[in-house]
Amino acid sequence: MSLFKRSDSPNWWVKLNHNGRRIQQSTGTSDEKRAREYHDKLKASLWDQERLGIKPSHSWNEAVVRYLAEMSHKASHSDDKAHLRWVDRFLGGAELKSINRDVVDRILAARQADGVANSTVNRTMEVIRAVLRRAAHEWEWLDRVPRVRMLPEPKRRVRWLTREEADRLIAALPEHLAVMVRFSLETGLRRSNVTGLEWSQVDLARRTAWIHPDQAKARKAIAVPLSAAAVVVIREQIGKHLTRVFCFRGKPVRQVNTKTWRLVLQRVGIENFRWHDLRHTWASWHVQAGTPLHVLQELGGWECVEMVRKYAHLSSVHLAEYVDRASSLRLVATEGVATNQLRAQK
Repeated sequence: MSLFKRSDSPNWWVKLNHNGRRIQQSTGTSDEKRAREYHDKLKASLWDQERLGIKPSHSWNEAVVRYLAEMSHKASHSDDKAHLRWVDRFLGGAELKSINRDVVDRILAARQADGVANSTVNRTMEVIRAVLRRAAHEWEWLDRVPRVRMLPEPKRRVRWLTREEADRLIAALPEHLAVMVRFSLETGLRRSNVTGLEWSQVDLARRTAWIHPDQAKARKAIAVPLSAAAVVVIREQIGKHLTRVFCFRGKPVRQVNTKTWRLVLQRVGIENFRWHDLRHTWASWHVQAGTPLHVLQELGGWECVEMVRKYAHLSSVHLAEYVDRASSLRLVATEGVATNQLRAQK
């Protein structure tokens, strides 16, 4: 038997050699007696797998490590890790097959008890569900997946600025934030794409910029046509930094949600507004100007048109001709009745 401790973990770890394969994993406990029991069960399980053909048992920790490795391309990979770190207090060291509906519901209740929003609870539960589904359907480690319940999330309205509000905000901001707001409102780019924009990604002659796949949320390259106003903003930044387009006192801007940003919002009377809402504002202005949703989808780099439908209610231009058709029919009918009434009076 080989049990040992690692400097980065309070738990005992087990190390075995089985059929030429080295097995090293956490026992999930800091108690030496329980760690020995874990070791003995693991050894017996390996024997059952070899001699009796029984499906091997896998732990939640194994599943998490494999899931994170296989899903490292996800834009939300760091968020997934944060959620899984929180879940570890409940499932660390547990066998996958022991995770049933009761266990999942207890985790959901504990997450709610933290006082976080339903949306945060759901993001945590979604990651748990994703790991379990992958273990069952991709790796064949599980025969079935317990149902993971989700909480209702209120559908909030899209927060966007009027032109007058945007002008007030820009006028009150310090220059380095004001130019980034102006550029965001012209391009609809996400915060990280604006702060991380490099001169190598801009072609002023062709009035275009581009976001590389590894910089995009959907992991697809985005071509960004630059309006005349966006070109003006970029030209104003020439010579301020060697590689980055936007900088502050000669250094790249890395954070925009600063105390200054929040104080200016308060000073100009703009409430419940985040930096990301600049993207909502850009999209809302486009829809109100008559930009078709499929064009807006491509401009914004969204994966599917469903993701831009939340802006559809802001414009009724595409419905006007159908309203006029019905209105014209009613007008003709009304005029006909009025004419007949006049004839009768005569």
